[in-house]
Amino acid sequence: MRGLRKLTSLFTKVPKNFARNSDSNATTAEKSALVKGKSPSKKPQTLDGSKEIVNTHSIASVLICDGPTHTESLGFDSQDQDLQIPWGGIGKPTNLHYMQSRKVIARERKQKVVYKNTMHRRFADIVNLCGDKLGADDTLDIFGKLGRDTGLKEYNACIEVCINSAKKSFDEVESLQRIYNAYQILRAMKEHGVQIKETTYGPLLRYFIETGMVEEFEFFSKFITKANPDAFSRVGYYEMLLWTKVGNEDKVQELCTSIGVDNVGGELTESYLLALCERDRDEELVKLLSFIDVTKVSSQDYLSNIFESLGKRELKDFAEKFILALKASEATEEKLSHFIYSYAISIPVLVVEDAISEFEKLHEKFHVPPSSLSYGELFRYCCKFREVHAALDIVDKMDELDFPLSLEKFHQLLDAVEESRELDLVRPVYSRIFLHNLNPSSETFRRMINLLVRMKDFEGVYNMLSDMEEMNIRPTTVMYNAIMAGYFREKNIRGGLMVLNQMKNADAKPDSLTYSYIIANCESEEDLVKYLEEMQSSSIQLTKPVYMATINAHVKFGQFEKAKKVVTDLVPSQCINEVKSVLVSALASHGQFSDALQLYKEIKQTGSRVEPKAILSLFDYFQSDGELDRLMELLGELSDSDYWFDGCERIILYCVRHNLLSSAVDLLKKLKDIDELSSYAVVNQAFAYLSEAEPTAVEVGLDFLRAIKEEVDLHPSRTSLDFLLSACASAKDAKRAWLIWEEYQKAGLLYNVLSYLRMYQVLLICGEFKDANIMLKNIATDDPHVRCIIQRSAAIFGPSICRSSKKNKKKKKKKSIASVM
Repeated sequence: MRGLRKLTSLFTKVPKNFARNSDSNATTAEKSALVKGKSPSKKPQTLDGSKEIVNTHSIASVLICDGPTHTESLGFDSQDQDLQIPWGGIGKPTNLHYMQSRKVIARERKQKVVYKNTMHRRFADIVNLCGDKLGADDTLDIFGKLGRDTGLKEYNACIEVCINSAKKSFDEVESLQRIYNAYQILRAMKEHGVQIKETTYGPLLRYFIETGMVEEFEFFSKFITKANPDAFSRVGYYEMLLWTKVGNEDKVQELCTSIGVDNVGGELTESYLLALCERDRDEELVKLLSFIDVTKVSSQDYLSNIFESLGKRELKDFAEKFILALKASEATEEKLSHFIYSYAISIPVLVVEDAISEFEKLHEKFHVPPSSLSYGELFRYCCKFREVHAALDIVDKMDELDFPLSLEKFHQLLDAVEESRELDLVRPVYSRIFLHNLNPSSETFRRMINLLVRMKDFEGVYNMLSDMEEMNIRPTTVMYNAIMAGYFREKNIRGGLMVLNQMKNADAKPDSLTYSYIIANCESEEDLVKYLEEMQSSSIQLTKPVYMATINAHVKFGQFEKAKKVVTDLVPSQCINEVKSVLVSALASHGQFSDALQLYKEIKQTGSRVEPKAILSLFDYFQSDGELDRLMELLGELSDSDYWFDGCERIILYCVRHNLLSSAVDLLKKLKDIDELSSYAVVNQAFAYLSEAEPTAVEVGLDFLRAIKEEVDLHPSRTSLDFLLSACASAKDAKRAWLIWEEYQKAGLLYNVLSYLRMYQVLLICGEFKDANIMLKNIATDDPHVRCIIQRSAAIFGPSICRSSKKNKKKKKKKSIASVM
């Protein structure tokens, strides 16, 4: 632990900047230098030993709002003067200019409010920017000299720089210096009469807790409580967090005992209680619950946290005791209902339906009517966990109790329907909207149409469009685009073009996205030219989706040079790399690997980023033996996790295909560290490939099985072993099939009907008829499908087949293996 002696030696110094009065701050010359971008320091600051840092030019750009840039608006000379935007001074309004004058006044008032609201945030942005670019010392030096009245948020921003700098530093002395800087700021706040609140000291004390700096914590906590005695109870919260973090059980027990013996005020008790809840210290928590008077807890949020903790630990007796106490203290029914909700939804063993049941039982038991607010929270809780049926029940109950229902709730419900993928529930949601006398808006219809399109229920979509017409709600271009995209996904080109005509008839103007869908699904080069000309005549601007669709269309028609010409002649610079990546993917997917690879290299040479999908399209080019290094290089360029998993799977399959098991194992280890579930999926894919490979692949499969068990520490799944058994059937290898059969038991997998059927087929194919009959006795034949498979297997592979006919039927039998299995 860092010593207190070093720290206190630093604290004996006199603060340089933050302890001085505003009159002794930076001179006018220094302020002018800051605005011009010159450093007030004597020595020029450098970054990475090469580039000179411009101290405040970039800072000014953060401060200045959108609009004309004037350095005077930075407010270095007088903040108050800058904030005094004239409300009058526009001149006496005449009849001709009255409305215009009112607009000007309103706009200037809005500018003033926006300026005030964003000033503190912009100052924090500046401080953080300087902390990253200049370091803590220069940052604090600059902002200590600014001629502005420093407020709480500005002090907080400077302390945040100190904390972040201390976290990043690996040098103990430098970290202590940053802590000393934070102390200087706290001293300055005290001397200037700025109250030290939790927003200021909280992050600092949490830093000490995270790093286990006990002596520093004690020093600062004494200073804070002396400067602000009202902070005593909240500092107690951090103190309990500290002792539980460092594992000082004596101190933890001492604090808990002090509550019971001395009966110190309720605020300190609740602070200890909240800290124990956060640290999951159940034993001490129960002890404190016996002493706390919930009727004196200072905050409703704290009480909610307490009830949530009671729910997590299933302390129902305490929950009921506290509800009774609060009810006796004449707490409002709305608050009691909220606390019951906080308790019920926090019980870990309950599913959503059970949590709702507990919520209702407690309300009934204590004769507390559920409030509209708590039912609204319960509704959001159901939507959060995608329990749409339960959410619909809540809606019905709210209607029965005459609680207000808004259209926004149904929008949340439709979002939950989409996330749960129970798309058919869009219909009961739609009927509930009318049942509760609500009028759906255009946004409501948009969401429902999207869901119906995903269900491929185009009849339902057009019924909804008819309902919109009856309600005088015009369908939007966005809605028609969704319908068109749905038709094209189903390869229904005629349906997609029909939507275009419907848009024109409904006076919903097609946009660039509309034409991007149409162009991507053109069936001829002539159609492509036609729709591009139609876009031009309608003055529809070309956009990135249109460029991409045009490239894909040209490549689809074999017009590779025209596709390249789109990139060189039409695409603006701001989206050139994304469009080039699409061209790489399109060329690679149509066999033009050399052109795709050349374009990929050109993008890399410019230092630009290649889109992940384009990189994946190149994986298929490097599939011959000896290309592993190139594939690994491509994998290293995939930063998106989903694409990385895809690329990783492809390389592992490549390694298995070429018997490079050590490389496959190394990749599997990395994959397992990130996502173990995905590693099992990749292993299953590898064994699926081996089941369809040459007969010699069985030996590779067994070696791969040993490697994933011993080196990757993955247990083979039933799916993987089933695929290996299928590979043994193709190779007619009964000996290795028995080895795999033993692996089921080693992996703790019980034999099931499918396992017995597969092994039965392997034994039949290998001519092990005696063992096959023994295996047959373990198969339950109640299912007609199972009986059918047994009969077909016996007919195709059984002993009744003449040996003379086996040679003639060799190819047919090989095909039959896959069909039967």
